Amino acid sequence: MAELAVKQLTKGFGNKCVLEDLTFSIDKGEFVSILGPSGSGKSTLFHLIGGLLQPDAGEISINKQQINGMTGQIGYMPQNPSLFPWRTVLDNVVLGQELHGKPNLALAMEMINKAGLSEMETTYPDELSGGMKQRVAFIRALLSPQQLLCLDEPFSALDEFTRQDMQNWLLTVWQAYRKSILFITHSIDEALYLSDRIIVLSTNPARIKAIFQPSFPHPRQQRLLLSDEFLSWKRKVTKAVRQA
Repeated sequence: MAELAVKQLTKGFGNKCVLEDLTFSIDKGEFVSILGPSGSGKSTLFHLIGGLLQPDAGEISINKQQINGMTGQIGYMPQNPSLFPWRTVLDNVVLGQELHGKPNLALAMEMINKAGLSEMETTYPDELSGGMKQRVAFIRALLSPQQLLCLDEPFSALDEFTRQDMQNWLLTVWQAYRKSILFITHSIDEALYLSDRIIVLSTNPARIKAIFQPSFPHPRQQRLLLSDEFLSWKRKVTKAVRQA
């Protein structure tokens, strides 16, 4: 059953059409990445799904319930971790739960420990590295009651080695908790390494240019990035993005 369904979604600003007639779905527990040139409307799509914008036409639904213009229906993680500096690691990760009821502190501590942040629950964000901050932000999104997580280029500001570590950690956590993920990235390697499916958007306005479904098994290993099969998929996706 589809967790998220987007049907004939269209959005413009003034005389400029940004998204036109987008239709796709995400199944429960699926990891789907969105690729496209800069300015192809990827962030606008997230704002529509998150209810911050209203579409000009079309429908967005989760579990067959329309959510057009409704906030609070998804878990969201932006490029910047957006942690509150006056709240500890533990207080930051339970924020989403606080907004919907009583926090599950035992589960929060379990996830903090699994994230390699043991004994850091009382630490403040300015004492954390960039990768640690991203882990805290992701745990916060994961602990939110929503089953769909929208991740907007969460690793783009990290160095290459930290980024690879975070990708592997994200896959491990996703496989353990199996929430549905919609992931924006500019990196073809990242999209291929993480995703069950990849949606390539065109630009001016954004339409679905191509959909790819790489068949790499889980758990995924870093050596996959150098395999002939991976490089073959990369050539196909790169061609589609360049033609977008």
